Amino acid sequence: MFFHVQKLINEIIPDEPDPAAANALQEGLGGQFGEMRTMMQYLFQSFNFRGNAKPYRDLIHAVATEEISHVELIATTINHLLDGSPRYQGQQDGTPGAGGATPLNMALSHGNIHHFLVGAQGAMPVDAAGNPWSGSYVYNSGNLVLDLLYNLMLEATGRLQKCRIYEMTNNKTARSTVAYLIVRDHAHENVYARALESLGVNWNKTLPIPNFDATKFPEVKKLMDQGLHNQQHHWRLDGSEMAKIFHGPSPARPLKCLPSGQRSSHRA
Repeated sequence: MFFHVQKLINEIIPDEPDPAAANALQEGLGGQFGEMRTMMQYLFQSFNFRGNAKPYRDLIHAVATEEISHVELIATTINHLLDGSPRYQGQQDGTPGAGGATPLNMALSHGNIHHFLVGAQGAMPVDAAGNPWSGSYVYNSGNLVLDLLYNLMLEATGRLQKCRIYEMTNNKTARSTVAYLIVRDHAHENVYARALESLGVNWNKTLPIPNFDATKFPEVKKLMDQGLHNQQHHWRLDGSEMAKIFHGPSPARPLKCLPSGQRSSHRA
């Protein structure tokens, strides 16, 4: 059972519409390593979980629940980037194409034409090339170590692509969401890596991937200064055993398991 609060998990900073940035973000939504993939992969892994390793099931389910909010966030961001593109707001009493006007002509040269032709200037379940999201992306082997390794790879690749999207645009709307997702992907890398360490894997200095100083991105630094990359909510109203995994040193620093909606006051 899931409950919904009509509030985004992170604030979207207003800026001008940007169809090209919207299309870049489509990769982060409906791409092979995007938020729809992480949401569906982790949900199915948690639904199909068998055995007595409940802390690991709770961990995967916690991240899966958070990913639902990430899908909502990035889809809403795409909507904001497309709404009124560029600086055009249709008037209800206006006549479409009056005087030969072509207010949607940018669709022929910017971003994904389907955003305007098919999608009513909104997000779609596709990648940046327009390929539809596929359920075949979902990986669920039934082997805990293998699934956790695959999840770590998924978070690392997603973070790599979001770092590249960040460097593609200076649009504040796009960057506010991409920066938040870079930091949360970092947190999920730590979460899965710590789970694998508890099962015998030794990471040394491998993480995070890509391994660079992400504080060079101002919006990312602000969130990392809040310790957001070292926190993981369990998103449960009835308690969770996920915290049993987080003992001793982690790949980054001690991870915090937090109840739903609480943000730590810790400073990295």
